[in-house]
Amino acid sequence: MDIVLVHGAGGTPGTWAHVAPLLRAVGHRVHLVTNPMNSLVEDVANTTAVLADCAAPVLLVGHSYGGAVITNVGRDERVAGLVYVCAFAPDEGESIQDIIGRYPPAEASRHMRRGPNGEWASEHSPEYWAEIGWDVPEAERDNFDADSRPSADAIFAQPTGLPAWRDKPSWYLVAAQDKTLRPDTQRDMAARADATVAEITGSHFTPRVWPREVADLVERAAASITGAPR
Repeated sequence: MDIVLVHGAGGTPGTWAHVAPLLRAVGHRVHLVTNPMNSLVEDVANTTAVLADCAAPVLLVGHSYGGAVITNVGRDERVAGLVYVCAFAPDEGESIQDIIGRYPPAEASRHMRRGPNGEWASEHSPEYWAEIGWDVPEAERDNFDADSRPSADAIFAQPTGLPAWRDKPSWYLVAAQDKTLRPDTQRDMAARADATVAEITGSHFTPRVWPREVADLVERAAASITGAPR
């Protein structure tokens, strides 16, 4: 099956460095997206363009902000399902800022810094890793720092269109100790989308720390769509 992996804000395909090989090893065709993160609209268009290289049915997988991207890309007729990995699943007319604003601030907000053009980036200090990514091995922290990019405010402020999860099956992996996207926020979005839910204990860096569990959920989703045994 063709599987498209979409990174979150500030990220790159390096997010999936440990997940993609596991999916390829069982025969899936994996496509990695690099979004410019200048606006949600642009990232949706950029990700949709990747579908031209895919054979339907396609499974979309999004981490963090990548969930907002796949929520919109998923309207494409080639897409058969969506997997959210501690990710945003906005409703129609809703932005990421709208979702965040309904809950108390996550701990990661204390480490966010705004650039001269309004862009956002997290400050990866020792305090950040101790509080937000305590379960990420030090070697992985270096990789994350090397991959990180600033994200324009528009990716958080632009509203979503009709969400694909309304009429296509979805799966959601909740990170129960997430200090970036609150677990209660994740559970509420998953319930609203009527997603099949799995839960792991860990931080927001789930694809880097728990790649086997992420791949397992993606494989279950793929099997459900294709009818293939696992």
